[in-house]
Amino acid sequence: MSAPPPTSGGEPAWLHPQPHEPNPAPSNPDPTFTLTRSDGTSTTITVADLARLPQQSVPDCTIISTGHGTSGPFRFDGVTLRDLLNAYAVTAWAYADLVSADGFGTRVQRDEVERSAARPILLATSCDGEPLTRAQGLVRLIVPHETEDALRQVKWVAEIQIH
Repeated sequence: MSAPPPTSGGEPAWLHPQPHEPNPAPSNPDPTFTLTRSDGTSTTITVADLARLPQQSVPDCTIISTGHGTSGPFRFDGVTLRDLLNAYAVTAWAYADLVSADGFGTRVQRDEVERSAARPILLATSCDGEPLTRAQGLVRLIVPHETEDALRQVKWVAEIQIH
């Protein structure tokens, strides 16, 4: 998967999101995602690969969904973005773009990952002790400190691009 076309300013269009209808299902049934490093090398990662990494729980998370309001609180479990990047030898980076199977995305700054140790940014694979289904995201980015909109809770993570 490649990033969405840039805006006239050269940035991906999803960095300036507009209100949209929520997608009820992923556009692609493939649950793997690609980690693309700043040097252009990439690795395909599966849910099983994530399960082999250290797991973290983050309680009291809410999901603010476009058109659906707020739900939760939930306890999400999975791999912290920091642990994932460390496990795949990503050491020099400024930000990561996380893009879903339907082209929605968000940008996470390195300092944001570093300062969120108490409630870390998570690639969640389960919610309240139950594995996420593909419809729920299967691998879903959870940004616990986001409380105002659904623009950072990326379902169906398909690519992580390191810059």
